[in-house]
Parts: sequence; structure tokens; C-alpha cells
Amino acid sequence: MRDPYEVLGVPRDADADAIKKAYRKLAKQLHPDMNPGDAAVERKFKDVSVAHDLLSDAEKRARFDRGEIDANGVERPMRGRRSTHPGGGPGADSRGRGGFGAGINPDDLFDEILKGNMRRGFGGGFGGAGAGPGAGAGAGAGLKRRGADINFSVTVDFIAACIGNKRRLALPDQRTVDITIPPGTEEGTQLRLAGQGQPGFNGGPAGDAYIEVQIEPHPLLSRQGRDILLTLPITLPEAVLGGAVTVPTVEGKVAVKIPKGANTGTTLRLRGKGLPATKALPAGDQLVKLVVMLPDVIDGELSSFMERWGRNAGYDVRRKAGFEE
Repeated sequence: MRDPYEVLGVPRDADADAIKKAYRKLAKQLHPDMNPGDAAVERKFKDVSVAHDLLSDAEKRARFDRGEIDANGVERPMRGRRSTHPGGGPGADSRGRGGFGAGINPDDLFDEILKGNMRRGFGGGFGGAGAGPGAGAGAGAGLKRRGADINFSVTVDFIAACIGNKRRLALPDQRTVDITIPPGTEEGTQLRLAGQGQPGFNGGPAGDAYIEVQIEPHPLLSRQGRDILLTLPITLPEAVLGGAVTVPTVEGKVAVKIPKGANTGTTLRLRGKGLPATKALPAGDQLVKLVVMLPDVIDGELSSFMERWGRNAGYDVRRKAGFEE
């Protein structure tokens, strides 16, 4: 894989916030759900996920910057290490015998590990080319490495985040997994899929997949803790005379009764119509805040009526609120 800094398009001295911001921007553009069937985009998305996994981990990033691991998080072979024993060449052990990588280029060897060929063709050891049974067993046997974690994001709609949902996702390596979005999921929540990251090396365990949940806003509803908020415009006749209005909730549409004399700021509470109850928490409510709206055009009939009515109504809202003339 290319240099992770280049993959994310950030300078080498970028801070954690800049790295996260760059990753989220690219992940949204390249996510397989947004580009179905585009293999080239899926490869780029995988590279972005691997690069973010490395650079978002302070320890991994420091080791990469020191040249101890490569862009995939794999240990780099030790170069230029020579034995003081006569005949000891690069890569030889303290007794001058062929040890790690003897008879094979270390870069090629680790390329084979990345491809998974260690399990298929090297028999689990690191013996040199043409070595007999058991060659290299002491140097390579048991070298297992956990696979890298992967990080990516998924966008869910507001209702799904509130009441919970199941989704089938395509991972960067084209595998599909089923995930559960728990009820009440908040923006930025991370879901962990154990063992769904990059495969381990030489029989090591797979890494994990971490999914950051992003939530699409709803055009009418919003959240406040476990309550759902809705601003409901009502007409002047509804405000004066009352009436019934259908409103959206996270569970579907319901009818609410507007009381006579309702005013802007009057808030109606729909019990249990917020986030659903859990074992630990009760269901939230939906709060419906009323806003009285005048007609776009005030016709002559309404104007005449208000003039007649206003002369004798004693209707002084500012004095009632404590304003002085």
C-alpha cells in the first residue's frame, strides 16, 4: 500500500483531528454503499481504512515513522545486521548459520506473508529456498501476528438510529456482514465487529472492524436526550378554536389535539413517543412545540374583523408581560 499520509492526503505532522477529518471525508466519498459495483473505488476505500487504522493509533504511527513497520502495520525485517562469527553474513545467526530469511529476500518473504502464502506454501517456517524438512523452524515457527483493525463509517437515517435497525454492510475487502444498530444510537457511536478486520498472519487472529455511525438529519424531528422534538405550525383558526392535527413520530404518524386558545410556545407532550424503552431506561416522550402562523396574505375580511374586534378587546400582550409604554 502507498504511504498512509499520501493515501489520506495529510502532511506528516498532521494532528489526530486532521487525520480523522480527512478519513471521514474520504470514507463518505468512497464507501462501497455509495459506489456499488465499483471495484476500483472499493480498493481505494480499503486503502483509506488501513491508512486511518495506522495513523489514528499513536503507537503504530510512531513505529511507522521510525521505519519499524510498513504501511500495512507489518514488522519490517532487520537490515544490515551482521554476525561477528566468521562467515556470518547479513541475516545469519550468532553461529553463522542461515537464520531469518536465509536464502530469500526479506522483502519478498514479507510480501508472501501479506498474501497469505505462509499458510499455503511455507509450512509455517522461515527456512531458506531449497531447505530440507524443518529448515528455519527455530527462526520462524510460532511467529503469529494479529491482523490489523479496520475503521470505516456507515450512515443511517434518523428513525433507524432512534428505534434500532439491522443493516447488511460491505467491508473494504468485499465481505458482507450483518450489523445491528441499537435503539438510541447517537452520532459518532462506534460499533465493534470482533474478528472482522484484516486476517492474521501465519495463523494469528484476525483484527476487528470498527464502524462509526453517522446519522442523517430528519427534516422535522430532532433529539434531546431520550425525547423527540417537533415544531408544529398551526393556523390562526386552530390556535383560537382548537382542532386535531396529524404529526410524525419515530413510530409513525399520530393525531394530536390542539387545545383552544393555543399560543406560540405552547408545548404538547406525547407520552412514550420518544426513544423506546430499554432494560435500564424508560421510553422518552415527544415534545410538540406550537407556532401560530398568520396567512401569507391578509385579506380585507380578516383586516376588517381584527379592526372591529381590537377596538374593544383590551388585548395588550406587552403590558401583561411587564413592558412599560
